[in-house]
Amino acid sequence: MSSEADDPNVKRAAALDTATLSDALDRLGIVGQCRRIRPCDSAFRMAGRAFTLLYGPAGQPPGTVGDYIDDVAVGSVIVLDNGGRDDVTVWGDILTEIAHRRGLTGTVIDGTNRDVSMCLGLHYPVYSRHTWMRTGKDRVQVEATGCAVTIGNARVAPGDIMKGDADGVIVLPRQHEDALLDAAEEIQAAEERIRAAVRDGARLDEARRHFRYHQLQTRK
Repeated sequence: MSSEADDPNVKRAAALDTATLSDALDRLGIVGQCRRIRPCDSAFRMAGRAFTLLYGPAGQPPGTVGDYIDDVAVGSVIVLDNGGRDDVTVWGDILTEIAHRRGLTGTVIDGTNRDVSMCLGLHYPVYSRHTWMRTGKDRVQVEATGCAVTIGNARVAPGDIMKGDADGVIVLPRQHEDALLDAAEEIQAAEERIRAAVRDGARLDEARRHFRYHQLQTRK
C-alpha cells in the first residue's frame, strides 16, 4: 500500500468531506457510511488505505491483542473490528505513539479506545464508538489480520480507502473508488456553483434548480 503522497485516489479522497462522499455512496447504492463511529476530536482528519484486524473473545489460554503495528505500511489507516464492544479497549497510548511516529494516517475502531489524551496531544486521529479505560488484554484476542471486517455496519476490506473528518468515517470499496470519487467531485463542484450563485445574488431555490441540486444524490 502506498502513502497518500503516492496514491492519487487517496489524495482525491483527502480533498473531499465525508458528507459529499456519503452522497456519492447513496448515488451508487453502496453502504459505506460507518454508523456511530466518531472522532475523539472534531479537528481530526484522515485519509488512507485500510489495514484490517478482526477481534474475538479471548480463548484459554488467551491470545494476543495484537503486535502488528510494525508491519503496517506508511500512510495506512488501522481498522479494528471489535464487534462494537464497549467494555474493553483495543487501542491505547503505546499504539498511538508508535503509529504517529511511523507515519500512519489514523485508527478506526468498531469498539473502544483509551488514553485519549495521547492522541489529542499528538494530533493522531482516532475514531471509535466509545472511550473507556479497561484493557482488552486477556479479554479479547486477534482472530485474523488482513481480512474483511465490519465497521459501523459497513464492510471494510484491506486496501479500501478510509476517509474521516468531524462528521465521522466513510469507506470507499476499492472496486468502486474511481466511480465514487468521480461522483463526489461532481457533487462538490455543483454545490460550490450553487454557493457562488447565491453570493452573486441568486435565490437559493433557483440556484438549486439550475444546478440540479435535488438530483445530486439520486441513485443512478
